[in-house]
Amino acid sequence: MSRWIAVAAVGIPTLIILILMLGFISPGTTVIDSFPYINVEFRSPTLLMANTPTGGDMGAHVLLPQLLKEDLLPSGQILGFSSSWYAGFPVLYFYFPLPAIITVLLDVLLPYGVAFKLTTIIGLLMLPAACYFFVRALGLARVVASMAAVTGSMYVFMESFSIFGGNIKSTLAGEFSFSLSLALSLIYLGLVVRDTREQRPFSPLPAVVLALAAMSHIVTTIVVVVAAVPLLLRRGGPRVVLSSWGLGFALSAFWAVPLVVRTFDGLTTDMGWSPVKGLLGESSSPGIVSTPFPDEFIPIAVLALIGAVWSLVRREDVSVLLTMTILPLLGYLFLPVIGVTKLYNARLLPYWFLGGFLLAGIAIGLGVMTLSRVLPQRRQNLVAGSALAILVLVNVIVFGVHDLPGWVSWNYTGYEGKQPYPEYRALLESVDELPPGRIMWEINSGQNRYGTPMALMLIPYWSDEHQSMEGVFFESSVSTPFHFLNGSEVSQSPSNPVRGLDYRGMDFERAVEHLELYNVQHYISFTEEARDAAIAAGLPVLAEPSPWTVFDLRESQAVVPLAFEPVVYAGEEQFLDVALEWYDDINGLDRFVALDGPEEWRRVQEPAARFATPPYDTADANVTDVVIEDQRVTFSTTAVGVPHLVKVSYFPNWEVVSGGEGPYPVTPSLMLVVPTEQDVVLEFRATSVENIGTVLTLAGLGFIAGWWVLRRRRRHQAAQEQAA
Repeated sequence: MSRWIAVAAVGIPTLIILILMLGFISPGTTVIDSFPYINVEFRSPTLLMANTPTGGDMGAHVLLPQLLKEDLLPSGQILGFSSSWYAGFPVLYFYFPLPAIITVLLDVLLPYGVAFKLTTIIGLLMLPAACYFFVRALGLARVVASMAAVTGSMYVFMESFSIFGGNIKSTLAGEFSFSLSLALSLIYLGLVVRDTREQRPFSPLPAVVLALAAMSHIVTTIVVVVAAVPLLLRRGGPRVVLSSWGLGFALSAFWAVPLVVRTFDGLTTDMGWSPVKGLLGESSSPGIVSTPFPDEFIPIAVLALIGAVWSLVRREDVSVLLTMTILPLLGYLFLPVIGVTKLYNARLLPYWFLGGFLLAGIAIGLGVMTLSRVLPQRRQNLVAGSALAILVLVNVIVFGVHDLPGWVSWNYTGYEGKQPYPEYRALLESVDELPPGRIMWEINSGQNRYGTPMALMLIPYWSDEHQSMEGVFFESSVSTPFHFLNGSEVSQSPSNPVRGLDYRGMDFERAVEHLELYNVQHYISFTEEARDAAIAAGLPVLAEPSPWTVFDLRESQAVVPLAFEPVVYAGEEQFLDVALEWYDDINGLDRFVALDGPEEWRRVQEPAARFATPPYDTADANVTDVVIEDQRVTFSTTAVGVPHLVKVSYFPNWEVVSGGEGPYPVTPSLMLVVPTEQDVVLEFRATSVENIGTVLTLAGLGFIAGWWVLRRRRRHQAAQEQAA
């Protein structure tokens, strides 16, 4: 009978999550004077509509699987480079490949939009079963694990935050990779706990699950690796845990090695995330709860404390669960104290919340078991008590749902389902008529009416020949800080997300100089203020698909010879700080500072020394046949020997394969090439970093294949010996 209790405890919350995420339920309206108190209407499932999902970051994430499907996989790659955003950015070097891979696989059978939406809910649907498996692996009874499955599922319905990760709101805001990794991380912990506790022989399964979790989100992986540390103190624990770490890293090494190396190389943008420091109540931003103790969690926290104490008194094996719960809370509290900004401390709170829900479920399960023992007819009471507890918890879930149907509807009805979609479509049609090139658009939260303020990030999704300067993967490009400086110069109410920059405000005279440096061809305004400022600056109007205005920018080239010899910075400051100071001096943008270069270029300690370098004779220089593709740049020049600025974001995988030297990183975030021949070719190629990662992954897969063959051989031999 306890098996059926477990089936119900896992199945019912999973079904509720599925029904909610399918979009069957329309946003409810409150009815004060009648029963039921919430009026709910059912409709066709928006999850299965073949449209383009939107909402928060999710509305821009749509581009990534398309890049993987159409550009990278056909060339045998998962990691690569794309021109779609930020004047070029490395694809999947600093983001998580598993959800994109799943979307591409589902897209073989399903429309792309449906495949993408199904990928976003996989982690949510997995969580109830993952909670049950984890708690059951701790050695607790099925009834206790069943209660924990229900309460653990309650975490996804928390509505007090929408960005930390793991709950439905965060998933719809774009954190669906986190949701998937959260469920996988629980399964991983359950596997290593079970294998250690039961002294099972080696299995590669924990390593496989850990690798999948890592390729979905790195924060969750860090948490569960630390949470598994107590197992190292147990008999057999080092064998289980260390082998899972080593093999898991090897399996994900094709992605993990480049991630680690390039991060330490300083090739990501530190957004300087503002840490969350609240303990109780709301944050300074109205409606945004930033605390480990939001009101809806306080009753759970009380039950969790009871569950933790009760488990310890009973000497239950909950050390991993307590570590998973408490250490993230401590990290949340102390990361701001030590000044860590690359890791957003609120990303740790999901494990604090989820751990609390699991401990609360353990308290309820132990209570049900205790009551069933002291009353007559123990078996019947256990079933009745479990059923009653599940019923009460499910009612808490259902009646606690308020905002979620509206969020689901907003996301999964897609761009096409928004009332002003014809405006958005008209703009895209205007963009299609423009010459190919990069587009800068006014940053403004009012664009959320089209589905997300990031709606124009999808310009390259809709139009193959046009690129958006802004993209969703802020940390993935060294051009990100400079883009947002540009954004502040062309926007009435810019977001200015990178902390610590000297944002100047709307100033089209500066913007035109900066945008020419990035070879931006067109600008799109959204507000009247930005439109008027652009017209006053003399920008020609090309189209006016209301409320947008499309402008032509000053003619520029993607590859240009330098007017003056560059200098190589050899000082103590970080090159980014030097580049930001250089970028702010609008009158010195023709005097470039490189991070490396030929020996004949002057090495300087101060960027101001660049003004003493000699000019080049480029009066008759002519650069032609410039072709910029995602992973290849070609051009011809008559100025052989003169450094040429290639207006593509720098990344060390770029290599001059013929006709020149370089490329060298140069201010602000671009590349310098010194032609040695008239025709120059650059390609984005795998380096030793990617090759080492690939070899490790192949070795990991080979190890698993060898283990499987050896195990089958041993089982076959054992069967023969037994038959004899």
